[in-house]
Amino acid sequence: MKRLILLVAVLFAAGMLFQGHVYAKEYKIAYVDLAKVFDDYSKTKELDKSFEAKGKVKEVERKKLFDELKKMRDEQALLSDKAKAEKQPAIDDKTRAIQDFDRKTRDEFVKERNDSVGSILKDIEKIVTDYSKQEGYDIILNSRMLLYGREDMDLTGEILKRLNK
Repeated sequence: MKRLILLVAVLFAAGMLFQGHVYAKEYKIAYVDLAKVFDDYSKTKELDKSFEAKGKVKEVERKKLFDELKKMRDEQALLSDKAKAEKQPAIDDKTRAIQDFDRKTRDEFVKERNDSVGSILKDIEKIVTDYSKQEGYDIILNSRMLLYGREDMDLTGEILKRLNK
């Protein structure tokens, strides 16, 4: 009886091994360093330059508002108590205007940046998808998800080359 159970177990194990070989499929897998692709993409660099230029313009506008506020405060310091009290609402209004300017500028930059980043990520996704189909890859992973990947499986350079054409 023990031999029969052992024989059935061996046959079952052999069947499982055979079945595994029959149905095993080879997958073509690679990975891409998406952070590097994003950072080195020409559109990302153009976006950064654009934001830097816009930031400088906004900083000049903000400095002008702040200088006006400073001038108002300096003038207020020379006034009598009654005149100081009368000037305070104008100073408060200017302070609120600077705060509104800062908030509005930040919100505009965040929205524009999010829209632009979304567009860039769509570009990257399209290139990776097209490359995968063209070259017959089954799976392309983000390198940040890997604990290890052979260097010859890294498609970062090829993806960047295609993006920056």
